Amino acid sequence: MTQPPPPPPQQPPQGGGFGPPQDQPPQTPPPAAGPDLGKTPEPGYGYPQAPQAPQAPQAPQTPPPAAPQTPPTPAQGYGYPQGAPAPQAPQGPPGYGYPGQQPQQPGAYGQPQQAPYGQPQAPYGQPGYGQQPGYGYPQQPTMPYQPQAGQPGGGKKLNAQVLIIVAAVVAIALIIGGGVWYASSGEDEGRQNDTAGQSGGTGGTDDGNGATTSGKEKAPSDPNAKVLFQVPAPEVKNDSTVVVSGSWLTDKAYVKSGIAQIVGYDRDKGSELWKLPLAGPVCQASRHVTDDNLTAILYQPAMPTKADPSHGCSQIALIDLDAGKKLWTKTVKTGDQLINFDNITLSGKTVAVGSTSGGAAFDVSGKLLWSPKPGDSCYDAGYGGGEKLVAVRKCGSYDQRQLHIQTIDPKSGKVISEYKMTEGIEYASIVSTNPLVVAADVGDSAGDGSGISDFFSIDGKTGKLRTRISAPGEQFAARCEGITRVEACNLLAVGNDRLYLPTEEHDGTGKYSETNEIVAFDLATGKQTGQRADAGDGYTISPLRMDGGNLIAYKRPPYDKGGQIVSIAGGSFKQTTLLQNPATESVRDVETSMSPEYSEFLFGDGHLYMSKVYASKRSAVREKEYLAVGFGAS
Repeated sequence: MTQPPPPPPQQPPQGGGFGPPQDQPPQTPPPAAGPDLGKTPEPGYGYPQAPQAPQAPQAPQTPPPAAPQTPPTPAQGYGYPQGAPAPQAPQGPPGYGYPGQQPQQPGAYGQPQQAPYGQPQAPYGQPGYGQQPGYGYPQQPTMPYQPQAGQPGGGKKLNAQVLIIVAAVVAIALIIGGGVWYASSGEDEGRQNDTAGQSGGTGGTDDGNGATTSGKEKAPSDPNAKVLFQVPAPEVKNDSTVVVSGSWLTDKAYVKSGIAQIVGYDRDKGSELWKLPLAGPVCQASRHVTDDNLTAILYQPAMPTKADPSHGCSQIALIDLDAGKKLWTKTVKTGDQLINFDNITLSGKTVAVGSTSGGAAFDVSGKLLWSPKPGDSCYDAGYGGGEKLVAVRKCGSYDQRQLHIQTIDPKSGKVISEYKMTEGIEYASIVSTNPLVVAADVGDSAGDGSGISDFFSIDGKTGKLRTRISAPGEQFAARCEGITRVEACNLLAVGNDRLYLPTEEHDGTGKYSETNEIVAFDLATGKQTGQRADAGDGYTISPLRMDGGNLIAYKRPPYDKGGQIVSIAGGSFKQTTLLQNPATESVRDVETSMSPEYSEFLFGDGHLYMSKVYASKRSAVREKEYLAVGFGAS
């Protein structure tokens, strides 16, 4: 489903994991650096010295071989309904997962063979294979640069054996965080960020003619956009790589994490509205935002140093995105030890955090709602938020692990419903909480590092399995991490009781061109609906989020055009262009240095914001590098 995973670190993780994402390079060799793309933010945009990431445990030192150079060849073509739907699970009492599966044996170090969107690529101007890491980041062996999609050679895959080794890289990202997210629209207190975009949300209602109600985003009279502003990349020293995860869009500001700080920018000008310093780097950031623009983050209690490269992700904070203030910071202990958390989310007025030590939750007032219970044989590894709160609870011994997918009351933690997955499935990701959709790599069968072989559509009220959707890695391009960041899924969306997936890239009609499509699956039957949105020759289309009953998608451009944001009607699948980026070489160079796989994309009210999730020492390939860039109508 994805680009080939990165080389392994020199130490294996204790719980499994992948390395940091790097932004995809342009589809052609990098042009000479262009002029500034827009107005430079006002002076004073400074960053403290780069922190260190923690040291990862030992892993094999041999890098994986280069991926095959042939494109995927799914038997039934790209973007068309499959001849037969995935097998259906009986609608009996929850507790036994999907029938007929044999428990899988754990892979190397107990990790699944998946490489999430935390895997590094080697983009121009970003730290990649062969760069000397500093004390702030675990070392990685060098590896030849792999051609990217859109260049001759087609899709790139790694075999399952290599992916077992590659899985070790995740430990880095698990400790220091980072990733890509898109929040979908919702109407409750824990609504997902309307203008950001991910997979949850119920979408619009059917109008009786196969179409759905329209969304908020309206087609402009002229979709042609310009660069509104760019935020310079922070200065990072010592060849280290630092997490800068987190971006949000409110009606007042575009908000982005920097190095141990969060900054609010004017949505149109990019001028700094406020700056919130933090004691240490951000580890994880919730993709969800309350109606009054509150969100939650995890961060380190101090800046890393050579002597102490990581202080752990123990600090839980509630942030007011309008005022630029930290409302409170909390920690949780087990005995006398602070718990370092792996993930954070928000649902209603509840902030929930998960870890291998268990889960905890706070009301937005700061009141502790629940925390890990000593001696409990099960623990909440993570939570999915938004309209509902769903826990991924792990039970049993290591060799007899079973995942319980629990919809819980966000105020009390009381279990409302539960679905037990088949033993042997080590990791699962929450794609959407309402309707409830879970992704897993069953039997490590995805074979491409995407973390997805199947989707499970679950009734959130009863816990019964509605249907199971097979999503072979050679056909579909969605991806989830699922190791510890249970909401870390992208390139997919859920709405209208449907799951929207992009196909893998395949040959287009032009010479050396590639393209793909978005297709829809019915979450009640598991079958494809027959709806299909073509990217267009040379473009690659990726779902971002739902907008009412419509789907918002990004089209990554070919070498001679700018990218696009389109709205796809939920019923007819008719595409409407909402934004057309400039095709000039200097602008396109910056745009294609970021991608939906490895960067944060937010779209709302005719504005598109792209930003990176890792900062590193600047490369000599580009004279100018950017943390974020904003596009809007001329």
